Amino acid sequence: MRTRYTDEISAQAGRELLPKLWQRLAPILYENRRRVTLALAALLAAKSGLLLIPFLLKALVDGLDGDLGVTAIHLIMLLVVAYGGARLANTLFAELRDTLFGRVTERALHKIGLQVFEHVLSLDLDYHLNRRTGGLARDIERGTSGISFLMRFFIFNIAPTLFEISMVAGILWLNYGFQYSAVILLSVVAYALFSFRATRWRTRFVREVNDADSKSNTRAVDSLLNYETVKYFTNEHYEARLYDESLDHWENARRRNRLSLFALNSGQAFIIALSQTAMLAMAAWGVQQGHHTLGDFVLINQFMLQLFLPLGFLGFVYREIKASLASIEKMFTLLDQSSAICDLPNASQLQIDAGAVSFSQLSFRYDNGRQVINDVSFTIAGGETVAVVGASGAGKSTLVKLLFRFYDPEQGVISIDGQPINTVTLDSLRQNIAIVPQDCVLFNDTLKENIRYARPEATDAEVAAAVKAAHLDTFIKHIPEGLNTVVGERGLKLSGGERQRVAIARAVVKGAPLLVFDEATSSLDSQSEQAVLSAFRELAGHHTALVIAHRLSTIIDADNIVVLVDGEIVEQGTHTALLEHEGHYAALWRAQQGGQE
Repeated sequence: MRTRYTDEISAQAGRELLPKLWQRLAPILYENRRRVTLALAALLAAKSGLLLIPFLLKALVDGLDGDLGVTAIHLIMLLVVAYGGARLANTLFAELRDTLFGRVTERALHKIGLQVFEHVLSLDLDYHLNRRTGGLARDIERGTSGISFLMRFFIFNIAPTLFEISMVAGILWLNYGFQYSAVILLSVVAYALFSFRATRWRTRFVREVNDADSKSNTRAVDSLLNYETVKYFTNEHYEARLYDESLDHWENARRRNRLSLFALNSGQAFIIALSQTAMLAMAAWGVQQGHHTLGDFVLINQFMLQLFLPLGFLGFVYREIKASLASIEKMFTLLDQSSAICDLPNASQLQIDAGAVSFSQLSFRYDNGRQVINDVSFTIAGGETVAVVGASGAGKSTLVKLLFRFYDPEQGVISIDGQPINTVTLDSLRQNIAIVPQDCVLFNDTLKENIRYARPEATDAEVAAAVKAAHLDTFIKHIPEGLNTVVGERGLKLSGGERQRVAIARAVVKGAPLLVFDEATSSLDSQSEQAVLSAFRELAGHHTALVIAHRLSTIIDADNIVVLVDGEIVEQGTHTALLEHEGHYAALWRAQQGGQE
C-alpha cells in the first residue's frame, strides 16, 4: 500500500481529486460570495491599472522626444501623475484583493481542518492502533496548507495571468501586427508545455520529500512520547542514530528535488529570455525603419516585463499546485478512510432501565487470525457486579472492547436491557458506560480539567464530590496548587495509584449507569490498591459493574465470577462456590495466595 502510494499519481487519481476539492470548497465560497465578488472586482481594477501603465509610458516618451511647449509640459506632468496613480492603484487594489480573500481562505482552512480532525477521531480503534501520530500530523498540516495555496493562487494568479496574456496579445496585434502576438503566443505555449512536462516529471521528487519528512517527524515524535523507555534502556544514541538515518533520507530527497527544480527553472528562464530578445529585436528594428516611435519601443518592452514576470511566477505556481495536490491527496485519502464501526442507518438511542448486560454466544478474532473469544455467554443483572478472571491473553480486556463497540464480534450479541448494542448509536452506548482503565492516561492539564473531562459541563461542586468519592481529597490537600496542579504529559507527574483514583473520579463525574473496571489495580502496590478498591466498591454499589481482574483478592465479594481460559468460559460462580469446585479458579487462587505469602 505504501509503495503504491508513493508512486506517481495516475491521471484518474488527479481527475478525481479536483472534484473532491471543489465539492468541499464550493459551499465555503458560496457562503462568502460577497467577499469573493469584491475581491474579484479589486483584481480587475488592479489589472486595469497594470495594463494602462505601458500606454502612459509610451505617451511620456513620445512627448519628451518632441519640442516641449508650455501646454506640452503641463500634459507631460499630467501623464506623470497618471502613471503614478496607475502604479498606486495596481498596488492598492492588489492589497485590497488579498485582504478581502484572506478571510475566505482562513474560513476554509478552519472548516476543512475541523472536518479532518473530527474524521480522524471518528475512525475505529484498529486505525488508531496502526497510525503514526507524527506523520499523520504532518500530512494534515501539508494538506491544509496546500488547499490555502490553491485557493489563493488559482483564483488570483493563474486566471488573471491568462487574462493578461490574452489582452496583451490582442493589443499588440491591433497596434503592431500579428508577428508580435505570434511571438507571445508561441513563447507562452512553449513555456506551458515545458513547465507541465517537467513538473509532472519532478512530482515524484516532491512526494519523496513529503514521505521522508513524515517519517523523520514520526521517528522524533515516537521517541519523545516514549522518552522514559529510551532512558530506561540508555538508548539515547540509538534513537539519535535512527533519527539521523531518517534525516539522511530526507536530505537526499531534498537534494534530488532541488536538482530537478534547477533543471525546471533553467528551461523556463531560457524560453523567457529567448522570447524577450526576439520581441525587443523586432521593436528595435521597427524604430530603426521608422515604423515605430521610441514610445512604441518602451511600450513593447514594458508589456514584455509585465507579461513574463507573472508568467515566470505562473511556472512557480504550477509547480506548487502539483506539490499541493500531492499533499492534499494524502489528506483526502485520510478523509476517504471509513470506520469499520459505525451507526446503522436506523440506530436508536440506548434506553437504560435496570442496566442488565447480556453477552450471548460471542466469538471474536483479531486481524492476526488468533481466536480470542469463543462462544462466550454470561449475564450481568441490573445492579450486580460480575468479575471476569483468567490468565493474560485469555480475552478479558477484549470483552471490554466489544462492550464499547471498538470492535464488532464475528458472531453473537451483546445486549443492554434487551437492546443489541449494534442497533443503538455509538454515542448513546458509550455515554452510558464509565470505565476505570488499566492504564489511565491523562492530558497535560490540571487535575480539575482531567477529572471534568468525563463530562465537560460538570460544575466545580460535582468535581469536588467526585474527588471525595475517589479518596483523592487527602492527596490534593497536600499539594500546593490543589486541583489546579498540572499533571504533566500523560499524567506522569502522578503515581499509578493517584492516576487510578483520578480515573475513578472521572467515572463518578460521568455518572453513567454501567461501570467497567479493567484490571485497574494490577500494577499497584498493596496500599494504593486498597485505596483504589475502597473507592471502587463505593462506586460499584450504585451501578451494574463489569470487573476485569488479575488479582483475585480484589473480586472475592463479586456477585458472579466468570473464569476464562483461551477465550472460553470454563467455570463461573461466587468466590466461595468456585473454591469448593476445586477447578481453574481455585488453582489460580492458591497460586496467587502462595505468591503473596
